[in-house]
Amino acid sequence: MNTDSPLLEAVEHETAPSPEWTVLWLHGLGADGNDFVPIIPELVRRDWPALRFVFPHAPVRPVTINNGASMRAWYDIREMDLANRADEAGVAQSVQQVEALVEREAQRGVPASRIILAGFSQGGAVALAAGLRREQPFAGLVALSTYLPMSPAVLRELPQTVPAAARQQPVFMAHGSHDPVVPYAAGEASAAHLRALGMQVQWHAYPMAHQVCAEQIADLAAWLGARFKG
Repeated sequence: MNTDSPLLEAVEHETAPSPEWTVLWLHGLGADGNDFVPIIPELVRRDWPALRFVFPHAPVRPVTINNGASMRAWYDIREMDLANRADEAGVAQSVQQVEALVEREAQRGVPASRIILAGFSQGGAVALAAGLRREQPFAGLVALSTYLPMSPAVLRELPQTVPAAARQQPVFMAHGSHDPVVPYAAGEASAAHLRALGMQVQWHAYPMAHQVCAEQIADLAAWLGARFKG
């Protein structure tokens, strides 16, 4: 997809020279691209191919629920009610910025078929939104402690709007059963929407809040390893 969106600044890490795969990872609200860099040594396995991790920084913008304070955010959060939480124009803008990074990876020799698009919380919401628009499927989507950032009306239209190629993408979803930020039920409902589209969703629940745990990293590593060997 061609896009005129400027490239976001990003933190990059290569596990070996000449990466064959890219993991493009979107951080949560108020964090930045450095947030998940420490996960790399815990996640990566010795038998994996050379990877490039790309952790972009979201733009700084005012966030309504935080009294309009400016912070790194993939979209504005207008209210806590999930049906009206996401600024859909902001989501669409962030999807375009993700697509610009995907295009750069293609120029660097890594096609979409060897890209994993991952995200936590708000970043995971954008990852899902971007994945559902794909005419060229990613190798997989990783959505941690997140939800589909769409109104009920848009969710009802997904069977008519999601391309067939996008439905081929396997999805890893994980959620804390005690999450006070994105309710566990919202994550489950989002997984159900994806399965209704025919997508293969691997769902994991953990007794935690809005966070990442060691067991989750191990489960994600197993899922990623299957993608790299497939």
